[in-house]
Parts: sequence; structure tokens; C-alpha cells
Amino acid sequence: MKEIIAMHGWGSDSSYWKAWENHFQNHDWSWQSGDRGYGELPFKIPTWYTEPRDNPSGKNVLIAHSLGPHLIDQQIISEATDIVLLASFSSFLPKSMDNRALEIALKGMQSNLGTNNESKMFKKFLKRTYYPEKIKSIPEGPFQKGLTKSGRERLEKDLNLLIETNSLPNGLSPKARILVIEAEKDAIVSPEARKILIQDLSKHLEIDHHHWVIPKKGHALNVNELIERVHHWLECSQ
Repeated sequence: MKEIIAMHGWGSDSSYWKAWENHFQNHDWSWQSGDRGYGELPFKIPTWYTEPRDNPSGKNVLIAHSLGPHLIDQQIISEATDIVLLASFSSFLPKSMDNRALEIALKGMQSNLGTNNESKMFKKFLKRTYYPEKIKSIPEGPFQKGLTKSGRERLEKDLNLLIETNSLPNGLSPKARILVIEAEKDAIVSPEARKILIQDLSKHLEIDHHHWVIPKKGHALNVNELIERVHHWLECSQ
């Protein structure tokens, strides 16, 4: 059995994966999307249908965007045979003077949650997420459609996790096949954080990871051609 569990990043929801889900299901893959339940879509924690030991000829694939691999259950990561990290990181705020401004900006975001400045803050974040694309062209998510009370609480908790994240996701197997996909124009994850992710994986893994840099694209990685390319990598990886 070939199955995929996908996890979105901070401020997003499972609708991020719509095109991915359609593609993989059309090619006989099982697909489940986790959701943090920030807005109208319900909170959902998926689990594998089959464990790796019961699925020797198949694949248990985790595909996660940005903070996504740090939001998913540890057991899901530990049992993943293949992991695709989209615009992700191990340490979001590397300890350097260059990131002091970013840390201040994140603390400002925390203070704006639940205030009259919340909407303006969300719009600014989305603009950076989808840069260099125009914000008018992006699909609507929790920020545009509105947060639930429990969703806002979870959003705040996850923002704190984002700030404090300083290592690879808990449970990541050193035997897993890893594909890192980096956005050249990423305005959310700093170049230093991207570099540290590669360094951390190189130290942790028993086999070499794969690393792609997508030119001229931003953090959201809205690239339809990427879906087919990842599909090919998963089918061909041994």
C-alpha cells in the first residue's frame, strides 16, 4: 500500500493540499491531510492505515510544509519511510545577530493576536508567504475566512512553537529517505535556517538526503509542476 499523510504549516489548513491530493489519489495513492483546525475546517490528526512492518512493499510518506513536520504526531514521523519537507526548517530562529529583527517581528505577531491589529498582521504575513506572487491571487484560508475561538488559541500556541523550534522534528528516523525542497525566494524561512536544516539532516541521517531548490518561487511553493516531480521521486526512490 502506498499512503501519504500531509501536514500544512502555521496559519494554513488542509486545503493547501487540494491539488496534491487529487493528483496522488488519481495515481492510486492513499491520501490523508492533517488539520490544526484554525478556522472552518475541523481539527484532524491522521494515523497510518498500515505500519511499515505490515507494509514491506509499500510506502508510508509524510509530506509537510514549513512548520508542518513539527506539528504532526511523533509516531507518524517515526514510521514514515519517506519524508518530503517543503520550505521547512529545524531551527526557525538560528542564534545570530541577523535574526534579532525576525525574533522581534514574531513577538509582535504574538502581541497582535486577538487585537484590532490582527487582520493587518495576517495580511502582512500572507504577503511574505506568497511573495513574489501577488496576494490577490492566493487561495483563501483561515486568516481570510476567520478563526474559531479554539483555533485562535491553537494558532497562538503554534506560533510559540515556531519561535522555539530549534531541532529536527521529534521521532525522525535516521533511516528515512528525505527530500528537502527549498524556495529560492523564500521570505519566511531565512537562508541561515535553510542551511542549518541541511546540516542537521546530514548529521542525523544514515543515508544521503535529496535537496532541490525551486528557482524564483516563494515560501508557499505554489508550483503545480512540483507535484508531478515529487510523485516521480517517490515512485523511483528505493
